[in-house]
Amino acid sequence: MTGGFAIDGKASSHREFKGKITWYVWICGIIAATCGLMFGYDIGISGGVTAMDDFLVRFFPSVYARKHRAKENNYCKFDDQRLQLFTSSLYLAALVTSFGASMVCTRFGRKRTMQAASIFFLIGAGLCAGAVNIAMLIIGRISLGIGVGFGNQAAPLFLSEIAPAHIRGALNILFQLNVTIGILVANVVNYYTSNIHPVGWRYSLGGACVPAAVLFLGSLIITETPTSLVERGHGEAGRAMLQRIRGTKEVDDEFDEIKSACETAAALCAEEKPFRRLRRRESRPPLVIAIVMQVFQQFTGINAIMFYAPVLFQTMGFESNASLLSAVVTGGVNVVSTLVSIIFVDKIGRRKLLLEACVQMLIAQVAVGGIMWVHVKANNSPSHPWALAIVVLICVYVSSFAWSWGPLGWLIPSETFPLAIRTAGFSFAVSSNMFFTFVIAQAFLSMMCTMKAFIFFFFAIWIVIMGVFVLVLLPETKGVPVDEMVDRVWRRHWFWKRYFADADDAKISNC
Repeated sequence: MTGGFAIDGKASSHREFKGKITWYVWICGIIAATCGLMFGYDIGISGGVTAMDDFLVRFFPSVYARKHRAKENNYCKFDDQRLQLFTSSLYLAALVTSFGASMVCTRFGRKRTMQAASIFFLIGAGLCAGAVNIAMLIIGRISLGIGVGFGNQAAPLFLSEIAPAHIRGALNILFQLNVTIGILVANVVNYYTSNIHPVGWRYSLGGACVPAAVLFLGSLIITETPTSLVERGHGEAGRAMLQRIRGTKEVDDEFDEIKSACETAAALCAEEKPFRRLRRRESRPPLVIAIVMQVFQQFTGINAIMFYAPVLFQTMGFESNASLLSAVVTGGVNVVSTLVSIIFVDKIGRRKLLLEACVQMLIAQVAVGGIMWVHVKANNSPSHPWALAIVVLICVYVSSFAWSWGPLGWLIPSETFPLAIRTAGFSFAVSSNMFFTFVIAQAFLSMMCTMKAFIFFFFAIWIVIMGVFVLVLLPETKGVPVDEMVDRVWRRHWFWKRYFADADDAKISNC
């Protein structure tokens, strides 16, 4: 795991940064990625809990009655705005928090922002587990959402800034790997707690305390990123930390680049605040890419499946425990497939993974929609072979998402912004993700009631649009240091380079 890491030799300013891929970098990365574990656990836990009869009887009795009504429409039995608000309130809170988290991240650093995330998670998990009414339940979910807003802002930036350029993709994808592990763990927990009556749902919701506690304790031993330290005026501490994470004293070249970027960013921010600078023409390419990647990530339909997997499988005719077990299977596929991305993202690049996944997801979505259109009617369920076929197709779909749009939706925005607007720009990525996650979470069950099997064709149309966008407008960022993205990516792209024609005086290329 030793050796130097180099800037691409095709660049005119070729320099080799010396250092090792140290174990300390991996330890810091694993701990920071626990933010993803918390996020994933909350994605996975809500669907299983809302399928538990004990939970429905206590908080949503009308849904419980409709669920067990013999002639109730299969597609509409869980259609309830308050039930959807239980899931979606977390993402609405994260949306609002993300902008404040950007300022906290800049002023206090990535490490402290992650610590704040863990505290809000602990509070939220406690409130949800001890809830005695819907108000307490929603307040707990809002607290969890604040934690998501802080954690999802800080962790991807932390991972991108401590990683050497040639393994930045793999290290950053630890965040998404932890998201998938969190979803799997939540599904397993739901499977077992569903048989603990009448309080199994409390154990499920309270389980969020575990990854939150791991993050809080782990954040006490990890470093702050050298970029954040230099950015906040702690130059010598930044140099010392860079030496530690690179495993060598010879870090002058890399440190000089970080220092130069921070000085330029500070000068630009003195002229114009980061959020105002985002309105500049030359800031549009990374901002558009960041927002569009998050919109597309949600309109693959993945979170509709992950939030409501047990509910969805019950719609297809599975019994409660069988539906939870099917969700565990898809969660396992999600974890294993994310490892594919870690292995290949820095070898074959971002674009190829995204394009292959679009083809695979399109085939799976159309096939699932077709089977459900023919075999899942309002008041009857598919035969066992067709139900199993749907589960297999959903696994095919989930696997392709897990090695592409899942991790790369977070990786690409975290590595493409210049330092002067990095935290502000990334906050738009986080807020866009949370807004459209909220929209999907709040609307999916109602959409399924109205559109029935055509909900899968709806998402398939979006996948086609996504593929065209990647093919035409998304540049490749593999192996490019984060502080050289403007010169080596944006200024060379056939379309985006026009936004930098008048930006030379601003010297944004050094940001």
